[in-house]
Formats: sequence, structure tokens, C-alpha cells
Amino acid sequence: MRPFAYWVISLVLGFMLAIFNPAQVKGAQAEKIGMAVEFMDHAACAYVARDKGWFKQAGLNISSCESYVTGIALAAALARGDIQAAYLCLVPAINVFANAGVRIRIVAGTHKYGYGLVVDPDKVKTVKDLENQGLRIGCVREGGAVDVLLNKAMEKFHLSRRKILPRIQRMNPPNQVLAIKMGRLDAAFLPEQWATMAEACGFRMLLTARDLWPNMQGSVLVVKEGLIKRQPEAVQKLVDVTRSATHWINSNRNEAAAILARQLSLAQSHIFPTKAARSVRSLQITPLVLLKSMARLDYETNITNQGVQDIIDYVARLGYIASRFPAHDILDLRFVSQ
Repeated sequence: MRPFAYWVISLVLGFMLAIFNPAQVKGAQAEKIGMAVEFMDHAACAYVARDKGWFKQAGLNISSCESYVTGIALAAALARGDIQAAYLCLVPAINVFANAGVRIRIVAGTHKYGYGLVVDPDKVKTVKDLENQGLRIGCVREGGAVDVLLNKAMEKFHLSRRKILPRIQRMNPPNQVLAIKMGRLDAAFLPEQWATMAEACGFRMLLTARDLWPNMQGSVLVVKEGLIKRQPEAVQKLVDVTRSATHWINSNRNEAAAILARQLSLAQSHIFPTKAARSVRSLQITPLVLLKSMARLDYETNITNQGVQDIIDYVARLGYIASRFPAHDILDLRFVSQ
């Protein structure tokens, strides 16, 4: 009889745990959501929503909000289990999905465009001048969104890859702007707000993403598949807050720029070592610079299947992912359509 009693007790306990497991009680307690954002005005909606407390007002339990200097670094961090949502550029989101197998879904867009080519006006008059021997060109690592734009520029203007690529100096955006300030670069492919900051150092904007890729999708909001399955209502709230913050930014640009300048200043003390933080502060991420930079982005949450598919196909052609895949594999647009 004893084995039978153990079996009955186990069955009853299992049944009770299934009923009373708090994780299965919808709405009993909001799941903690670790969030990651790029250290750029690309993620303006996230910074504004955090500053105004809109995530909390929506009932979202944001346990952390970490900033990363590049989308590539952020994409690598997505493999961590404690990060459930992220605002990052579309290209690294595609890379981490296709190459690292991180199960994410794009649930909304955040902006279009947001990248540019800045040059020393004394050394570079036309795009063709990028082929000039000895010209020093900065860009992020291969596979980053701005690196994709570099490839697009070489393709559109029929530039020699043999002449240009060996002279590319790979470094993150703030280091590129510091190098420009010290006279160590003659041209740079940069995301915003760094491209606009380079102008403040005497460089000129020669090309923007608008010139190279009409309707180019810039950044997106991604969430882990597990969060969608466990708490789709939390994902809907994330999208709703993102949409509300985006609308507010478009109607209140001056205040948004001031909030962003404050939030980025707070973030930089956490993501840069002390010495590097002092150098970045010398670049002055001011509301005026951000206001000018933000005008170069189209902040909107709508995103199209074709816009994502075009970028998937292009990065596959560049060899940054093994093969192309259908955009609907990474998209889940039910939340942004509501």
C-alpha cells in the first residue's frame, strides 16, 4: 500500500502545484523585464518613456535598463536570459537572430534612417574622393548597421572596394568622433547622434541614409519569444508605451531633446570607464545637438514586412548571415497593429 500512497500524494501535490503556481496566475504579479537600449537618440522613445515613468504607469516591471554603445554589443547581450526586450538597430537584430539563434521577435519599429557619412570638407569634396590614397575612414565593425550603409555607398557610387576597405579603421561611434576631434580621421560612417556631433567638430554631412536607402528601417523594438508566450499583455503594453512616447517626441521635440541629453548623460557614467567617460563628456551631447540629430530620423512605430525583407536580403548578399530567410520568421506585428 505504501507505494500506492506515495503515488496518490505525488499526484495530489502535482495537481495543487499546477493550480496554485504563481507563475501561471495571469496578472498576479508582473514579470520582471530586463531591458537594453542603444546609447543613441535612436532609442529616444525608450529614454523618454523611462524618464517620464510611463513604463511603470503601464504596469510594466522593468527590472533594469542597460545602455550599450553599439547595436552589435547590445545584440550580443540579448543572449543573456535576464534581457527580455531591447531597442536596437534592425541589422544587428537580424544578425543575432540568424547567426546566434537568439529567439527574438520584432514587435514594432522605432525610427527610419539615422545614419550618415561625415567628412573633412578640406579633403573630401565628393563621394569618389573616398578612394583617394591615404584617406583615413572610420566605421563600426563588420555587420553593424552603418557598415551596411558603407557597403551600400560603395555599390551605389561604384567605388572600389579594393581601394577603400583596407583603409577602414574599425571603432565604435564615440571613439570615431574623438578621433575626428584629434585629427585622426578624414571621413566616418556614423549613426546619429554621433554623425551630428562630428559636424560640431568641423566635419560636413556628405550623405545620409535618406540618400542611399529610401525608407530604410533604422531601429526596432524586439522581445524574446518566451515573453510573448508567457505574457503577451506585457508585450502589448511595451508597444503601446513605445507608440505613445514616439507620438509625444514628434510633438515635443525641444523637451524631448532636453530629456534625451539628461538621460544619455546619466547612462554614460555606467557604460564607460572613468577615463573614457571624461573623453565622451568632452564631446558635449547637448540638447541643441540632439535636436538637430533627431530631425534626421523619422520616428515612427509602423514597420513593413518588405522593409525588413529588403535588409535581410542585403545582409545575406554581403555574407553577414548564412542565407536569407522570410521576414515573417522574425516579425510579430500583431501588437503594433492594435
